[in-house]
Amino acid sequence: MLMRSRGVVLDVVYDGRCGVCTRAARWLERRDRRGRIELHPAQRPGVLERFGLSDAAADAAAWVFERGTGRSFRGAAAVNRALDEVCVFPVLLSLYRVPGVRWAQDRAYGWVAEHRSRLRGITPWCTVHPEDCAAREARA
Repeated sequence: MLMRSRGVVLDVVYDGRCGVCTRAARWLERRDRRGRIELHPAQRPGVLERFGLSDAAADAAAWVFERGTGRSFRGAAAVNRALDEVCVFPVLLSLYRVPGVRWAQDRAYGWVAEHRSRLRGITPWCTVHPEDCAAREARA
């Protein structure tokens, strides 16, 4: 069973072109009272290289990397891991391992990811930092 590692810093990589993703990242940031989460829009120069992600992997899902442990999480597992870090009673990642729960959460995450451009978000990170996003778009 996966358990939260106390004192571990999490690096969260998200799609900075997405208003829903940017909103979720800001929500995590506001609730991170212990300063254990660092947010990284995938479009910021050097982020993909730092975490060993391809453009396709970063576009497909959010990612969480635990510093010092080498563990990484993608999609719904990444969301659960990040939420566990900011919650008072961390149980979400453990629940994610229950048969059927993982399947349902992975499907829900996939649906949201596929429809995120039509969901209500906030001003995407890339709108605020167009020079960084333009550099990644030029590479593609």
